Amino acid sequence: MKSSKFAAAKRRPASNRELVFAALRKERKPLTAYQLLERLRSQGISAPPTVYRALEQLIADGLAHRLESLNAFVACAHPHHTSAAMFSICDDCGDADEISDAPVNRRISDWALNADFELNHSILEIHGRCSACARAETG
Repeated sequence: MKSSKFAAAKRRPASNRELVFAALRKERKPLTAYQLLERLRSQGISAPPTVYRALEQLIADGLAHRLESLNAFVACAHPHHTSAAMFSICDDCGDADEISDAPVNRRISDWALNADFELNHSILEIHGRCSACARAETG
């Protein structure tokens, strides 16, 4: 019976990082670490530190963001970007959309340069009501 490295790799269970990333990508809404834990228990993740370590790796790799106002996490819509991350967050339904806006990113970078400030990362969170929720209230 022949076995190949490819066949062995296909049977390899997904890493915790891969499982957390897949769970984040399935949702439009930000998820807390404990919500992720509940979704992933059936796949063998049973401890909060496991989820937090995976989230830290995903953030460091530019694949996820932490929304500080919600203490929740989302998959990055523009993986590995080096610009500021910006989100519109609906306070009614909880949807969070990542926004890409070159002029705003440039202004943040220019400010940091002019202020002699070494910018590590920036996340701008804009809270309000999405158009679907606004229509639902009036319609």
